[in-house]
Order: sequence, then C-alpha cells, then structure tokens
Amino acid sequence: MSTPKADAQFIISATSPAQFPNLRLPEFAFLGRSNVGKSSLLNVLAGVRKLAKVSAQPGRTQAVNFFTISESITFADLPGYGFAKVPIDIQKSWKSLVDAYLVQREQLVLSFVLLDGRRGWMDKDLELREWLIRQGRPFLVVATKVDKLNQSEMHRGMTSIRNQNDGSEPVPFSAVTGRGAREIWQAIKTSTTR
Repeated sequence: MSTPKADAQFIISATSPAQFPNLRLPEFAFLGRSNVGKSSLLNVLAGVRKLAKVSAQPGRTQAVNFFTISESITFADLPGYGFAKVPIDIQKSWKSLVDAYLVQREQLVLSFVLLDGRRGWMDKDLELREWLIRQGRPFLVVATKVDKLNQSEMHRGMTSIRNQNDGSEPVPFSAVTGRGAREIWQAIKTSTTR
C-alpha cells in the first residue's frame, strides 16, 4: 500500500461512543500524550497537509476523529492524555471516551502508541501500554520528533524505548522528513492482510 494522496476523507468527530461510525473497514488508532504529534503523523501518512488539525497547544483534539483512507481503511485520531490545560472533568470525559473506543471497536486492527523520541516512556504511556497488553490489543510504538535528536541522542532514546517495550523495536518518525512513514505503512499493510 503506497502513501495515498487525495483520497483521504474526514468522516466525523465523535464525542460519544454513539457517534462512532459503523464503517466496517480495518481501523488503526493513534494514541499518545497531548502534543506528541498524532495529527502530524496522520497528515504525513495520508499525504494531505491539513487532513488532521495540528496545533502547538496541547489538548486540541477533544474527540475521536475518524478518517477513511482510499476507502479501504480507517484512521482514528484519539484525544491526547497528559498535560493538556483543561479542567479535570473534561480530561475524565476524554478518558472515558478513549476507554470506550478501545474496548468496543471490533474493527480496530492495530494501535500506534506515539512517544516523544526526546522523552521516551512516561508514566501515562506505560499505563496505556499495560492496558493494551491486558486487553489483548496489538500495538506498535512510534517515536516521534526524531529530527530534533542528534545521532547519539537518537541511539540512546531508541534503546531506552526498546528496553521498556520488551525488546520490541520502535519506529522512529519525523513529520518534517517523513522518516518512518514507509515502515508504518508496511505495518498497516501487514495488519490488513492477516
């Protein structure tokens, strides 16, 4: 599957499970801390600069945003967790929404857990990882913003991320250079042919 260009389409911003679309396509979820680069990754994968809204302000994604790609798969951009400056009750409603999504979505094939390559695993990332393992939900770790690292920082960061992920190799990704997009598309293709 090559990177699509113009056939990426926004479907809905779902603020409750009742709004989740029933598309019956293989679905891929993008999870991570606020401002880790989920929307930027989606835009690079879709080949459309402004498919998902990108903001420097954490917490801008406040719903589960669904997109179809080439009418053959669905991407789900989930609200970030962590340091978003929003009231606690709103953060709790986001958590409930994300939990409902991850538990209920039968068409969810693979989740991408995004970590900032400069920071590695943080407590909430590790909680998410353990939750996905307990639920039997397959996931792939993507280390974002690697263009901001020099070679030695990159080596140290990837080693640390790998060691805290049972030795599974993370995919280094840069929205600036597109590094890692091919590997992520390969994981998507492999997951849809199982």
